[in-house]
Amino acid sequence: MLSLPSGFASVLLAFAPLFRHSVWISARLLLWGAILAPGKRTVTSVLRIVGLGSEPRFQNYHRVLNRARWSSRAASRILLRLLVQSFAPSGPLLVGLDDTVERRWGRKIQARGIYRDPVRSSHSHFVKTSGLRWLSLMLLVDIPWAGRVWALPFLTVLAPSERYHRKQRRRHKTLLDWGRQRLLQLRRWLPERPLVLVADSGYAALDFLGRLTHRKRPITCITRLRLDARLYAPAPPRRKGQMGRPRRKGKRLPSLQQRLRDRKTVWRKVMVPHWYGTGPRTIQIATGTAVWYRIGLPVLPIRWVLIRDPQQQFRPQALLSTDAQIAPWQIVQWFVLRWQLETTYAEVRAHLGVESQRQWNDQAIARTTPCLLALFSLVTLLAATLYQQGRLRVRSAAWYDKSQLTFADTIAAVRQQLWTDMLFAKSVSRQDQIKIPRALFQHLTEALCYAA
Repeated sequence: MLSLPSGFASVLLAFAPLFRHSVWISARLLLWGAILAPGKRTVTSVLRIVGLGSEPRFQNYHRVLNRARWSSRAASRILLRLLVQSFAPSGPLLVGLDDTVERRWGRKIQARGIYRDPVRSSHSHFVKTSGLRWLSLMLLVDIPWAGRVWALPFLTVLAPSERYHRKQRRRHKTLLDWGRQRLLQLRRWLPERPLVLVADSGYAALDFLGRLTHRKRPITCITRLRLDARLYAPAPPRRKGQMGRPRRKGKRLPSLQQRLRDRKTVWRKVMVPHWYGTGPRTIQIATGTAVWYRIGLPVLPIRWVLIRDPQQQFRPQALLSTDAQIAPWQIVQWFVLRWQLETTYAEVRAHLGVESQRQWNDQAIARTTPCLLALFSLVTLLAATLYQQGRLRVRSAAWYDKSQLTFADTIAAVRQQLWTDMLFAKSVSRQDQIKIPRALFQHLTEALCYAA
């Protein structure tokens, strides 16, 4: 039986109370195998990589995902607590919200739907794909050994299509409904911390933003804003003795499209350190405050920020912040970090086997993909312990002088530590030769030969 590595025990034992003892043993082994396994992340590949290819009771490991009683929401809360303690102990918490489609086929996958493929589609070309739609909340924090901000998933839910809910005779919940519920759950978990949400234009809805900001402990939201949005001045103060309902808005303000064409608009140059992963970039911004209002929806005071490129390499765009006190340059810098969510989705597909699972049971499907996304954050937490011990180093070569670690380097360091702590039986003398059992040598050779 594989033992718990001493350097990683403080992180992993935090999740032990979620499981019964027998289930925890199987879940722990699945976790190590998911980190060590290359290519597909099926239960069989996980068992093979840890040397249990001939295990007669293999069904016990499948039952961790499709039958055992444990709460994925409670696991998300524990993971969030560990991430906050390690990477964001103070200050406002920056979180990103975004959805992705896991391409899956199969008649037995009940929640499968037809969605727009965000990777293959463009403004002029629409591509549909079959799969599962997931909505993920990620913590945007600075990683010291990477020298940049990473998006660390901690809470992921399945957001099925309307057709699926109709077949199940359930009330359909849109992405905005799922997102609002997850964010309010996050607010209950962290009642005292300031929360800042960055999201794309799909979440720039008055009802969604209003329910998050019109609260005792509001969540600041930063999203894109339509250039033709109806903006108004704040409602004038009510006169003494004035009859009728109080006004909700003032006079209509020029649209952002009109401000783009107006020569009187004041533009200011701002340098953004990380512009969508391409390095520093100088842009021009114009800003102001207004009230965003539509009949029957909440009144939303905002700060708008217009962005244009002096080199004219991208179209003008607009952002909004529900907190008018935030500086315009800070709004832009926070929103640009939203691109790290897309980077995380790409990394989990490339290194953690998302879209390679083969479960068709509803319970297993609802747990497997969120666990693989959370594995990205868990590997980062394990690497943080190696970084504190000075055992996380950059892998370089004569032809490539690498200065910062990527996630591929991070998971490789964690794998190396796992192999060393769990499987290698070192000789007593500290010479170049290390004695290992022949069975282990054959197992490692087989794993390397079949690695994709």
